[in-house]
Amino acid sequence: MRATARATRSALSPDLLGLVCAKNGHEHEPVPWRGLCDCGSPLSARYDLARLARTWKRASLARRRGGLWRYREVLPLARRARVADLGEGGTGLRPGRVLGAELGLEQLWIKDESGNPTGSFKARGMAVAVPAAVALGRDKLAVPSAGNAGSALAAYAAALGVPAQVFMPRDTPRAFAVVCRALGARVTLVDGLITDAGRALRERAGEEWTDLSTLREPYRLEGKKTLGYEIAEDLGWKLPDVIVYPTGGGTGLLGMWKAFEEMESLGWIERGHRPRLVCVQTEGCAPIVRAFQSGAESATPWQSASTLASGLRVPSAVADFWILRALRESRGTARAVTERDLLHDTLRLARAEGILACPEGGAALAALRGLVAEGWVRPGETVVLFNTGSGLSYLEALEEALAREAGRS
Repeated sequence: MRATARATRSALSPDLLGLVCAKNGHEHEPVPWRGLCDCGSPLSARYDLARLARTWKRASLARRRGGLWRYREVLPLARRARVADLGEGGTGLRPGRVLGAELGLEQLWIKDESGNPTGSFKARGMAVAVPAAVALGRDKLAVPSAGNAGSALAAYAAALGVPAQVFMPRDTPRAFAVVCRALGARVTLVDGLITDAGRALRERAGEEWTDLSTLREPYRLEGKKTLGYEIAEDLGWKLPDVIVYPTGGGTGLLGMWKAFEEMESLGWIERGHRPRLVCVQTEGCAPIVRAFQSGAESATPWQSASTLASGLRVPSAVADFWILRALRESRGTARAVTERDLLHDTLRLARAEGILACPEGGAALAALRGLVAEGWVRPGETVVLFNTGSGLSYLEALEEALAREAGRS
C-alpha cells in the first residue's frame, strides 16, 4: 500500500502541497483521491508559491507554446504524468470593436471559449481533472451535465482510454448526448434538472465510479483557473477592471479569482488591483443573484428552474458560499437577465462580432448592456466579456431566437 501511495504521489506536482477546504480551512493530503472535505465543502489545491516565486518567472512563458499547459507549474500533475493534450486553452482575447462602440466602451475584450476541444470552456477543467483522477487510480469516471461538461469528460476519457458515464437532464440540447455517445461515453437521460442528474449518478453509477461533478472534486478548478492567467498575460500583466461571466456552478469564476491570488503571490501582478466580478444568471434560474442581492452568505435552491441557456440552469451550487464571497471581495455584482434579452444578444454577438455564441454568452452581453446603462460599468474601463461555448451545440436555442426575432414566438 505504501509503495502504491508513493508511486501515485510521484504523478503529482512536487509543488502541490495539499488540498484546503474552501469553507473551514481544513487541510488534506492529495493522496489518496479525495472529492470533498469531510465537512462536505469543496477543496482547493495549494502550491508552494513562495518557492515558485523564486524559481518561475513570467518571462519564461515567452519560450513556451500556447495552451493551458504553459502554466504547468501551478497545475497539479508532475511533468512525467500522462495527460491528454487536445489543444485546450490559449483562446486569447478578441477586441469587441463593434459592440464596444455600440456600448460606449473603449476597451471591450471578448474571451471566446468556443475554440476549445468539444467547443467550450469545460475542456479546461476536464483536461486537468481526468488525468489527475487517472493518476490517482480512479479509472472509471462519471459526471452529471447540462451538456458541455459531459462532452469534455467523454473526450478526455476517450483520449486516456478510460470509461465514462454522463447523466443528463432529458431536455438537454440533443447535440450533447450525440457527441458524448460518439466519443464512447455511456449516456443516461434523467427527468428533471442537473441536480436530479447528479442524484441519479450517485444512486446508480456505483462506488467504483468517480464523480467529477462541478467542485465535488478539486482539479477541474485548476484547469479553469488558467482563464485568469491567460487574461493577465494577454493584457500585459495588468488585469481588467471588470469581468462579466455567465455563472452556473461557478468553477470558472472561482478559478479566475484563485489565479489572481496566485499571481499576486508569485509577484506577477500588482496586489490590490483585481477585477470586479459580475455573476450572470437568468431570471428563470438565479439563486446566486437572489442571495447576493439579499446579503445572504449562501443560496437557497431555485424552484422550477427554466432557461434555454442550459449551463445556467443550475438550481443550487455546492460552492454557493464561495461564489458569493468572491463577488463581495471583488466589489462585484450579480445580475439576472430575461430570456428574451439573452436570446437577442446571442444573435447580436454573432452579427456584430462574428462569434456564434452559446446562450450563456448572450446572457453575459445582455447583463453588460444593463450595467453600462446604469453606469456601473464606465466608458473608460477595461472589460472582459465571456462567451463560454459554441452556439453549434444549441441549435434549438438559436432557432428560438430567430423565431422571436421574426415575431413568430
